[in-house]
Amino acid sequence: MKDIKAEIEKRVEFIKQTLKDAGAGAIVYGNSGGKDCTLVGVLCKMACDNTVGIIMPCESSRNYGIDREHALKAASLYGIKTLEIDLTSVKKEFVKVLEPAFADGIEKNLNSAKFNINPRLRMITLYAYAQAHNALVAGTGNRSERYMGYFTKWGDGACDFNPIADLTVGEIYEMLRALNAPVEIIDKAPSAGLFEGQTDEDEMGVTYKEIDSYILSGQAGERAKTIIESAHKKTGHKRELPKVYRLLD
Repeated sequence: MKDIKAEIEKRVEFIKQTLKDAGAGAIVYGNSGGKDCTLVGVLCKMACDNTVGIIMPCESSRNYGIDREHALKAASLYGIKTLEIDLTSVKKEFVKVLEPAFADGIEKNLNSAKFNINPRLRMITLYAYAQAHNALVAGTGNRSERYMGYFTKWGDGACDFNPIADLTVGEIYEMLRALNAPVEIIDKAPSAGLFEGQTDEDEMGVTYKEIDSYILSGQAGERAKTIIESAHKKTGHKRELPKVYRLLD
């Protein structure tokens, strides 16, 4: 990234203009203690003092441990108001209610369906807060994840605006270092924290370094290239609006 300071300033102005256009007076985002939400939180705070990060643990012990610790540390460092809303009991009750729908389901699909409830419950929470406080929901997905389709449709992929959607993971780290983000957040392995021991790179089968290289230069080893191209093709529907039937004009 050539001029990080200028990039930060442009993104802050983008956020300010987005709020103005919407007539909104606040911003809310999910603070999971990870790299992306930390950067989004800082940028939003620079643009709007009324920025709130919500920590939303949901089943995974990591959500109650290292994720929470890092989320609170980042919020304290940058003076971001924080709320904690535990969604574990809601998730458990929801799964019980869904038992008839899950009956006779395909095991692999069932596991994914249950894991994806977590980010969807979190997005319900963020939009409930946003509507009650005349706020906009800030997205925290980066370019690398978007290219791979590594996000939950109508979950963490939903938002009103996203100030980092064009940044690869490598660029996210560059900007975080420039903003003096906690080293623990920069150094830890990226994880959605959906289940115990989960990491992004293990789940995707390819490293962010390989993904970034492919996105920026088209260069990657054959194995990585195959995985990246396949994931991008399969997840195209996540990056598009829903198909609708309409008569041609």
